[in-house]
Amino acid sequence: MRTQLLLIDPQYDFCDMPGAALPVAGANADLQRAAQLIARLGDRLGAIHVTLDTHQPLDIAHPVWWRDAAGNPPAPFTVITANEVHAGIWLARDPAQQAASVAYVDALAASGKYQLVIWPEHCLAGSPGHTVQPDVLAALHNWSRSQLKTVNFVSKGMNPHTEHYSAIQAEVPDPHDPTTHPDTAWLAQLAQADTLLIAGEALSHCVASTVRDLAAQLPDRIDRFMLLTDCSSPVPGFEAFGEAFVAELTSKGMKLATSSRQDL
Repeated sequence: MRTQLLLIDPQYDFCDMPGAALPVAGANADLQRAAQLIARLGDRLGAIHVTLDTHQPLDIAHPVWWRDAAGNPPAPFTVITANEVHAGIWLARDPAQQAASVAYVDALAASGKYQLVIWPEHCLAGSPGHTVQPDVLAALHNWSRSQLKTVNFVSKGMNPHTEHYSAIQAEVPDPHDPTTHPDTAWLAQLAQADTLLIAGEALSHCVASTVRDLAAQLPDRIDRFMLLTDCSSPVPGFEAFGEAFVAELTSKGMKLATSSRQDL
């Protein structure tokens, strides 16, 4: 299906703008460039996929889930390790969730990908922070009107028991929740792209996790992936995560380009 665009979490709460819950330095300019790309490519885009991080306040990666021995929640950006949970340094605020919380941090540790980071409440369903960055939203709507096609919006993160950085699957998939597992129909559509342009926020987390999982699902299509380097930035303090992701995936065949490249 010619060129497709995978735009990951282009939401207000990730923009470096007033009132954003989890701003990523450079994200607003990234997304303005992504919007310009959509307008420029127009009918050369056979499909656009937009992932939307979607949470409620009660989430295993939000402060309200946890407490210390004195009843205090962890501060945002606290890293909670499996050893700390086993030692009782951090406890699930709801005792009914304690056993599941222990199992979760153990599964995270076993995966070797991320430790549990407590984030500020962000991209809450129905909130202004959940909305798509205005320039991107206008470009998506104009593309839909001009091409008579719908944008494929993909929500992730509504299961409060697991993190969902990747749009392909949760960090620890829930056997009872199909939304935390790969969507085979969506993967089949992405596999049809001659070129899959990739952009969005944040490079260090949701972009990295999504593309890694996509590469695992479509290993023979990695050479069709093209990361737009001027349309994605890392969470501050996690720059090394973004650099490691780019090095890993380019070694497997992913290409790099900027949004101004005329031959896209």
